This record gives sequence, structure tokens and C-alpha cells, in this order.
Amino acid sequence: MKRGILILLGFVAVLGVAYFSASKWAIRHETISFFDATRNRPVDVDIAVRRDKEMTALAGMTKLPVAIVNHGNTVRFTEYSFLANVLAARGYLAISIQHDLASDAPLVTKVGELYVGRLPVYERGVANIEFAVDKMKAIQPNADYDHLTMVGHSNGGDISMYFAKVHPEQVKKIVTLDNLRVPFLTDGKFKILSFRSKDPRFKPDPGVVPDNDICEQAGITVVDTGFQHTDMTDHGPDDVKVSIQGVLDKFLADDSSALAPVNTDKIFVPKPTGPVAQAPSPTSR
Repeated sequence: MKRGILILLGFVAVLGVAYFSASKWAIRHETISFFDATRNRPVDVDIAVRRDKEMTALAGMTKLPVAIVNHGNTVRFTEYSFLANVLAARGYLAISIQHDLASDAPLVTKVGELYVGRLPVYERGVANIEFAVDKMKAIQPNADYDHLTMVGHSNGGDISMYFAKVHPEQVKKIVTLDNLRVPFLTDGKFKILSFRSKDPRFKPDPGVVPDNDICEQAGITVVDTGFQHTDMTDHGPDDVKVSIQGVLDKFLADDSSALAPVNTDKIFVPKPTGPVAQAPSPTSR
């Protein structure tokens, strides 16, 4: 269902700050460096997990749900802690993966080619995810790697959607923040939540975001915000991050329907008040 949800900052922000502030102290972050010898490529990951949930999983009492966080172009894998912390607070093992290396060719746009010429980037991202998940199984075996929640901003959102296209049996939910190239999957197999910016510099390619009727049929929730594309990282304004956290937390909590109980006719998201801080990587896309 396509929903023009603009986030009610007053109520959501107060509850969100209280909830995530109380939970943050209990979340453990760790950066791990792997090396894929077959591709001669390092793959760094940052994990975020609630300590109590991790302890019960390590004791074999439960299995952690797993979320993969994919960064945008020119943004590092450690710069989405505002998303990783929500996931961890909800009991997920959040795995943020560094997809790009300094030695990689810069992202290109080739109009007329599939995904404007970025298919090799998405295929590399899929390989990184496959490799990282395989390595994490040895470190945290009591986690559910068969039903992943894919999360990504911009280019990372496209990687998330493409991974679900390649491995539909392994994905349960998809969350994108302003992905621009890979069309949404509309077969109804996944719960999909997508935050869209209002940024004239970053427009999705035709056919990426389905129309209202298709979203309604496929159970896709689209959140039209007044935010800038580059606001959706740790460098963005606090009110933007708290707003996204509130809706994401609701999406994660509601396994029965994609925000179905919400009356979106009565929800509005005011534009951020005051000057809008820009992320230092304006070319993220």
C-alpha cells in the first residue's frame, strides 16, 4: 500500500529518544575485518547486538533475527548507527558491511544500460553479503541467516533490493532509504518499507517506485518525507534520524502487516525545522 507518511515529530520523537536512549547502553558494537581470498578482497563488517539477546543466543536459548545494513555511495558502513541501533534494540543482529574500497572504480552512470550500468556494483555487493554472512555463521551460529532483513540507503538500498531479487528465499523484509535504480519487487513475497526524499538532485529512475495500486496490492509501504537524500545517514539532522527510527521500529515490531493499522490520512511529517545539516558526502546515490 503506498502511503504518503510524513512523520509526527512531536509524539514519535519524544518516545523515540526515550526508547533508544534507554536501549543504546545495552548495545554492543564491534568491527570485524574478514578477507575473501577467492576475490583477494577485504570485507569489513560492523555488528550491533543487544548484549542480553546475544547472551541468550550464545547459550542456545534463542536465535537472533539478522539484518544486513548496506551503505550509500561514498558513505562508510559505520555511518548508519542510527539504523543499526534500532535493529539491535529490537533484538536483531545487525551486520553493516563495507562494500566499496578505495581501489574500486568510482560509481558511474551509463544511461540506457541496465541499472544505468551499475549491475557489477550490485553483483559485488551480493558477493560481499554472501561472504560476510558465511563468516558470521561461525562467530554467531545461533542467528537466523535464512530469513534476512535487508536495509540500505541509496546505492545500498539498490544492493538490498537486488540481493532480494537474486535470493528471494533468503529475505523476509526490505527497508530502503531513497534507492534510485533497482525496481521494487512487487510479487508480495517480502514486506517492503521505503523512505523517499524530497530532493531535486536525487530522483528515482522510471519504474523504480511502483504506483499506488501496485503498492497496495503488493503490501509495499512508501514513506514520502520532506527530507534530503543525504540526510539519511548518521550525519543528518537529529529530527530526521529520530523520525526514521520511529517508523522503522514500528515496521520491525509489526509482523502481521506493513503498518496496516496506521491511519495515514491523519499523519503528517513537517519539514525539518531550522537549517538542514547536510551529510559530507553529497554524491551518495
